[in-house]
Amino acid sequence: MASAAIFSSLRRRRSPSLEAFLAPVDLTDVALVQTLASLTAELVSSFSDVSFYFQRKNSRSLVRKMEVFLVLLEYLRDSGVSLPWTALLCLKELYLLLYRSKILLDYCSQSSKLWLLLQNHSISGHFHDLNQEISTLLDVFPMEDVELGEDIREQTELLRRQSRRAKLFIDKDDEALRIQFFSFLDEFENGKIPSSEDLRLFLLERLRIRDAKNCRNEIEFLEEQIVNHEGDVEPTVGVLNGFVALTRYCRFLLFGFEEDEVELGCGSQKKPRKGLISQEIADTFITIPKDFCCPISLDLMRDPVIISTGQTYDRSSISRWMEEGHCTCPKTGQMLINTRLVPNRALRNLIMQWCNAHGIPYDPPECPDASAESFAAPSPTKAALEANRATAALLIQQLAHGSQVAKTLAAREIRLLAKTGRENRAFIAEAGAIPYLRTILLSPNPVAQENSVTAMLNLSIYDKNKSRIMEEEGCLESIVEVLRFGHTTEARENAAATLFSLSAVHDYKKRIADEQGAIEALAGLLREGTPRGKKDAVTALFNLSTHTDNCVRMIEARAVTALVSALGNEGVAEEAAGALALIVRQPIGAEAVGNEEMAVAGLIGMMRCGTPKGKENAVAALLELCRSGGAATKEKVVKAPALAGLLQTLLFTGTKRARRKAASLAREFQRCENAIMHFGGLGVGYAFAGNSATTRDSGFAGDVSVPMSISVPVL
Repeated sequence: MASAAIFSSLRRRRSPSLEAFLAPVDLTDVALVQTLASLTAELVSSFSDVSFYFQRKNSRSLVRKMEVFLVLLEYLRDSGVSLPWTALLCLKELYLLLYRSKILLDYCSQSSKLWLLLQNHSISGHFHDLNQEISTLLDVFPMEDVELGEDIREQTELLRRQSRRAKLFIDKDDEALRIQFFSFLDEFENGKIPSSEDLRLFLLERLRIRDAKNCRNEIEFLEEQIVNHEGDVEPTVGVLNGFVALTRYCRFLLFGFEEDEVELGCGSQKKPRKGLISQEIADTFITIPKDFCCPISLDLMRDPVIISTGQTYDRSSISRWMEEGHCTCPKTGQMLINTRLVPNRALRNLIMQWCNAHGIPYDPPECPDASAESFAAPSPTKAALEANRATAALLIQQLAHGSQVAKTLAAREIRLLAKTGRENRAFIAEAGAIPYLRTILLSPNPVAQENSVTAMLNLSIYDKNKSRIMEEEGCLESIVEVLRFGHTTEARENAAATLFSLSAVHDYKKRIADEQGAIEALAGLLREGTPRGKKDAVTALFNLSTHTDNCVRMIEARAVTALVSALGNEGVAEEAAGALALIVRQPIGAEAVGNEEMAVAGLIGMMRCGTPKGKENAVAALLELCRSGGAATKEKVVKAPALAGLLQTLLFTGTKRARRKAASLAREFQRCENAIMHFGGLGVGYAFAGNSATTRDSGFAGDVSVPMSISVPVL
């Protein structure tokens, strides 16, 4: 049998129905022959006139064999001869063979030229395997028991002898091109840039890849193979990345910067995400439970795994995140202690049950071996690094001296190149890209601006580049200008994300906050932005809140008001509560938060319905409000409905830090003479008089008491 690797790769792209790979078991003799004749005729007509660039001889040979089968099947159909059961078994096997042949021929006619070149040996082997299957099928076909015309018998017998004698065929010209392709990669591996004339002859003359669009299509196909890479398929991901880098270098070296669809912006270039749910099912508007979706891709998780921070992601998404050089949790921003991925089998079982209940196809992953339990991002090969470095030099040259169209395209490609790998981010900045990108930040061209600020964001992920950006004169000011007045939503959001990235360095937090309009723009984005924009804004504000000198600016810029309003937004409430918990540590911040009408109610709501981290942040903010906000603010917290019950729950079910904060908040109440809660002592218990019929001088008349004993742990 032919290896499933090639077939599974094309099935991912073509998505035929499952029935295409199952033999028909319920067809009558006549119907089976008619079906086979129809399928074979379609196959022959589809590929007889196709011009195969590679695998020409193998493809033509397979089509000719199908033509002989067509003659045989049409004779059986038209003559109506009776077939023995052994012949019917062979014909059912032929049904499968026809579909495998169609898949392989489709693969050779539709795949990229470079990919076919890389797979030359493997694909030749698949043709040979199919030929062996044809030989076996004809060997067992009971020719003597079937009434056939003499000419039909002779053709079939000739095909059987030819198939039996056929050997593996690898086209020498194709193989020579494959070896040359690898030789270019070897040159980069050895630190040498291949001759531009050799590359031109190879791509333009030998492969006939003669424009930027075709070259870009080749790159995209290779990148798709990396994403869908099968473990047993050569070349490896590292080598494929090298060929992508090599081809990208050729694209700009040979075809320049004026022949691309530069009107496409960052967002519009993104391909539709390939989720697990088919379009037909998606159209029924089934709502997927939020906990079943990966926080990164927003798709239904196929292989949920837990990282060191306790968050769950789909394995493919978090692996790609780590491969891009990130060392933090995408959701919490915490540094990763390690890169171990622990399967969340309980959640995976729930997802499977939900999919079964709703009739949604779900393809669970194979059980991973021990080595698959953890993920280590593969290091880029030297060839890929050197090819990318050569490409970066071409791009930066265009940023410096190219036309406006060329600068726009170069900014886009630097953005893409800086998207993955700390090495890429390092040498792009070292080569001097940041000053030129800064000049495009305020471009009147929306596409140029969007690409340049996104490139700046990607470069800033590498720690050493943060200082390069901050030290570049006017760069921070320009990023803030994009945040405030950017031409597109995507540009403004990415400017906010850039500020969040830069603010990871403590010394930069004050500089960013002092930049005119920065905090005001972040607060505005938090109030009115898209879900993604709100997330970018709130994480940036959270980072800036960790610097005590920024508290006054946060108040003056009405960021506190925006953060309080965000407590009601599930997507950003956790970070908003965290930022408020930092701000209220200072008396002026506590006063400002206390003056916000919905602050206490919002934090109480977080304690009731928030995430574990959100509840922790909320109780921390309430504790600091009581400590620093003055008597009026403390009274407002004490009067909050249902606080006692929420504290009781948190004392026993919250995170360690949340339990500690809840205990401290209980002690604060103990010291409050006029609180509606009173304690007998730490570790003893307290009664909540929220509905007490007994009134006190505190002015909370009409409350009715429901005694409730809570043990306050001393942590």
